[in-house]
Amino acid sequence: MGAIKKILAALILVLAIVLITAYFMPRNYAVEREIIIHKPVDSVFSYVRYLKNQNEFSVWANIDPKMKLTYKGTDGSVGALSAWESKVKEVGVGEQEITKITEGKRLDFALRFKEPMNDTAVGFMSTESLAADQTKVKWGINGVIPYPMNIMLPFMKMDQMIGNDLQKGLDNLKAKMEE
Repeated sequence: MGAIKKILAALILVLAIVLITAYFMPRNYAVEREIIIHKPVDSVFSYVRYLKNQNEFSVWANIDPKMKLTYKGTDGSVGALSAWESKVKEVGVGEQEITKITEGKRLDFALRFKEPMNDTAVGFMSTESLAADQTKVKWGINGVIPYPMNIMLPFMKMDQMIGNDLQKGLDNLKAKMEE
């Protein structure tokens, strides 16, 4: 009986250490990538503001050609919603809603993931004119990993995991806009 108590005490101690460590670990993540596109800012912004167009260059939208897409609202305006359903784990089920538009400069959106896990994040795409035919496009996503799951954040490599997909999407956007 003494050995079982010692094992149980050790397990409780390990769990307590994990929970205490998680309490002090960061919960927020922010990932951002950028690219320069050789097109005027107004034409780039006019393209990226539409959720249907985003599915043309987004890496996630291209993973599953059988993905079911639905749209609600007026695309390219606040309140427009794009929802997706896929049996592919990397895509899952979720929706993106335009929450704010700063005309010609920035598009903010909410991301709500339903499967394979329930989570929310916020994102943006911004455009900045560098010259008459040069536009810097930034794409970012940030969110919060809830306690105590946040203990995994340092091991998840969010910047690399999400960042690589954002960069590929921006590369796709550049190729599409400059063709």
